[in-house]
Amino acid sequence: MAETNSQRARVTKKPRAGRRPAAAEAARIEEIFARLAAANPEPKTELGYKNPFTLLVAVVLSAQATDAGVNKATPALFAQADTPAKMAALGEERVRDLIKTIGLYRAKAKNIVALSRLLVERHGGDVPRTREELTALPGVGRKTANVVLNVAFGEPVIAVDTHIFRVSNRLPLASGKTPEEVEAGLERIVPEKYLLHAHHWLILHGRYVCKARRPECPRCLIADLCRFKAKTI
Repeated sequence: MAETNSQRARVTKKPRAGRRPAAAEAARIEEIFARLAAANPEPKTELGYKNPFTLLVAVVLSAQATDAGVNKATPALFAQADTPAKMAALGEERVRDLIKTIGLYRAKAKNIVALSRLLVERHGGDVPRTREELTALPGVGRKTANVVLNVAFGEPVIAVDTHIFRVSNRLPLASGKTPEEVEAGLERIVPEKYLLHAHHWLILHGRYVCKARRPECPRCLIADLCRFKAKTI
């Protein structure tokens, strides 16, 4: 989603502190992202959405659920409520009925209606553009906030889900025991020119190639740069 400079999210960017990779490792990381970029120059989220609000709702719904499953439920939901005011007016019971095919739908319906009300009351119906304000909303954690900041507002942040966590530790890129450690590591080592899309390249690579149970290494375009000992080639 294109944004002007004045519209961009206000994420406080700290200096990329920490130990920098050695020259050989930096060259390897550069090559990994260069290949991913060449194969998919403009990666997009696979979640269907109309605007920053519907993106936020879709990401909340995607927790412990697949994007495909979310996309089956959201067209009917967004047809009735594509703004916070409409979602709040729709009410928890109706939202629950519309998303009942998605896991944890009761808790998610409650959070969606509650966050919609807060958006109306505190933010004039707009999705806030800072991580702190986003994570203050019901059902919105750091990963969800980062997805919204990256996809809706063009911020070069990385939302570490299970796919990114796995791929980053496997290759490895940035190793870590928690998503926060991996996020910090990736934001430190990924070359600046690749940061905006790094999130999607790694998610898509983990979803379709570097799979959890059996990675499809024979068709991996970065297999020669991977140090995963259990490679299938």
